[in-house]
This record gives sequence, structure tokens and C-alpha cells, in this order.
Amino acid sequence: MTITETRRSDDPRAAAPSDTVLDVEGLCVEYAGAGAPVRACTDVTFQLRRGEILGVVGESGSGKSTLITALTRLQRPPAVTTSGRVVFHPQSGAPGIDLVQLSPRSLRALRWTSLSIVLQSAMDALNPVMRVGAQFVDVLRVHDRSLSRAAAWDEARRLLGLVGISADRARSYPHELSGGMRQRATIALALACRPELVVMDEPTTAVDVVMQRQILAQVLRLRREFGFAVVFVTHDLSLLLELADRIAVMYAGRIVELASAAELYRTPLHPYAQGLRDSFPPLHAPVERLEGIPGSPPDLRALPNGCPFAPRCPAVMDRCRTELPALLTHGDRSVACHLHDEEVVR
Repeated sequence: MTITETRRSDDPRAAAPSDTVLDVEGLCVEYAGAGAPVRACTDVTFQLRRGEILGVVGESGSGKSTLITALTRLQRPPAVTTSGRVVFHPQSGAPGIDLVQLSPRSLRALRWTSLSIVLQSAMDALNPVMRVGAQFVDVLRVHDRSLSRAAAWDEARRLLGLVGISADRARSYPHELSGGMRQRATIALALACRPELVVMDEPTTAVDVVMQRQILAQVLRLRREFGFAVVFVTHDLSLLLELADRIAVMYAGRIVELASAAELYRTPLHPYAQGLRDSFPPLHAPVERLEGIPGSPPDLRALPNGCPFAPRCPAVMDRCRTELPALLTHGDRSVACHLHDEEVVR
């Protein structure tokens, strides 16, 4: 069985493959400073289908975290979205909502009920002086005023049970739980009000490999049960190849390749995506010599002319040093690389 076959047979998108829950168009995010503003995300465009898991991968400094804080409107100064749209399409069929233009009050009404986030550090996400169950109760009762406190506690215990945490742990404080339990609790908290979209910011970084596998299994099982869509951000491409339906590879604030997990595993088109894939051991082949990507990511304050990856690229051409490649359609995927300009569907 291949890495893609393990998760696609019960894909909840099968009934409506073209149904879009999130439409991101030309998103640009900058950080203001003493000098010229630094652009951390440039012209990011993609669509997320209902029930789909979209992975976002790249090295540190590639713009992943900036992207998700912009999607969820959690960025703080000096970060600011300077252009673009993030349109959320409710399942009810109501008109799309541009989250970039939404007022803080309207945004609060959408959080948890329509979109939620799982942060990288559960200890930072959970209030250390409140019992875990009480934090669920707060979320549930804010969004459902008719819910009694006793019923909210019952629901908190049920939600913890969904992620394999004993109901009696609802009375525990965060520091009384293991790292894996805290991370699973934040996932359960994100699902408390049945959102349609969950953004996950490296939720398995702080746990060991065994717990990582358990958390990923829980995410896939809950996605099948509730049908929510996921934007899953990580620096670990090997993890996304097992989890995601499609993967967006980011470099220097741009998406340089967007393809299905199977395509990216078998035939990555962008040299940077190929370098990421080749930097971990193969899953179904003899172990070979691993090759890293030489050099370091560029300084966003002083990007080189042309393609930002050109100084590190093994297939660089003269054109790459002067002309920035656009993200163009290549069959059912997209790639921003001059090596494939003549093959794209214009």
C-alpha cells in the first residue's frame, strides 16, 4: 500500500470535489520597521477544498507562520496584510466572507464556530491557571449562551475522549498532563464548536515520534468524522507526505510548487521541492546517501535579483538570475521555475 492509499479511500471530499471552503488570492504580508518594510509573504494564491488537508512546508524563514497568522487574522504589529483576499465560504451557502476586511467583532463570531487554530506550543495555548475542562467550558458557552455549565462540562469530557484523553482529566491543570496529552487537548479544543476549517501550526514539533504518529492518526480520524478542512504547517515534508492531500512548498515568502502529496513524492518539479524530498530517507526503498540543500535561505530584506533560490539551485540558468519565475499551471499542479516554463498550460 502506498503512502497516499493509506488515507484517500474514505476521503470526505469525494462527494463534492469542487466545493471550496477557503480562497486565497494574491496575499501579501509585510513587516514594518525603521527602514523599508520587509515582505514575508508575496502574492500567495491557493484554494482549499472542503474536507481537504493542505500541507504548507518550507525551511524556517520561508513565510509559513506569517501565512497562517494572516489567514486567521492573528498577526500583530509590525505585521500587516498589505494586499490580497482571504475569502471564507460557509457551508451554509452564504456569500463568501473576506477575512482580511472583516471587523474584529465579526471575526470573533467566526472563530471556533467556523475556523480555529492549533498552535505549536500547547503550554502557550492553554491557560496554566485554569483547569483544562474549564477552558472548554469558556469556549462552548461563549458561542452557545443557552448551554448550561453542567452540560458544557459534559461536552468537555466528551471532546477530550475523542482524542483519547480520559474524562477525569478535564479537572486537571495543563502542567499535570504530558506533552502529547496537552497537544491532543488543544486539537479537541479547536474542534469544540465544529469548525469547517482548522489551521495547525506545527502541532507535533514538541512531541516524540511515537506521539507524533498518534496525533496524526487522531487528526485523520477526526477529519473523517467531522469533515473539516485543514491547513497543516510544518518544516517536515516526510510528515506531510503521509498526512496531506496537497502540499504547498514555500520559499522566500512565495509558493514555488503546489501539487498532490503523491506527485510531490514521486516527481517534484521545483529544485527546492526536490531538495526537501531528497533530504530524508526513502520510505519504500534502500537507504541511500542523503543530500542536503547547500547554502541558507535568503535575507528577505535583500532578496537577490531573479529567482530567490538561484544561489542554491543545482540547475540554475542565466535567466534565473535576472527574471523572477511566476507560479504557473503545469497539468493539475503549479510550479514557479524556468525549467518548466515551456511545459505549462497558459
